[in-house]
This record gives sequence, C-alpha cells and structure tokens, in this order.
Amino acid sequence: MFGKKKPAQLSYDKDNETPAVKSSICTGEKTAGFIDNRTGKYHDVMLIKSEADLLEFKRMYGVDEVKTIY
Repeated sequence: MFGKKKPAQLSYDKDNETPAVKSSICTGEKTAGFIDNRTGKYHDVMLIKSEADLLEFKRMYGVDEVKTIY
C-alpha cells in the first residue's frame, strides 16, 4: 500500500519523432530527447550524466535504440 510505485511509461509520437542523444563536441554534455522528423528540430527531455541516466530515458519511453547527434 505504501510501497514505491513504478512511474508509468511515457509516450512520444513514434511516427513523427526519433529518439536521440545530443552530445556537445566541446563540453561533452549530453541530453536525451527527440528529433522532429518533419522539421529536423531537436527537443531535449533530460540531461544525461551517466549510462544509468540513458538507460532510464530508454525505460521511460520504451526505446531500444537511440541515435546520437552532435
């Protein structure tokens, strides 16, 4: 009853968005988000500080593969 609940899986527009990690060439900072396939614009969702963060992003959105962009 008072246990920790697992957050529900979030969704995204699978037909019009591609999951991606944007990595800065200069600083190495990484963010996870989605690329709009129609406009090519990237929308970030969360900061990636470790491999665990990337795995959490994949779990949250039910994603197996994530494209890396620079």
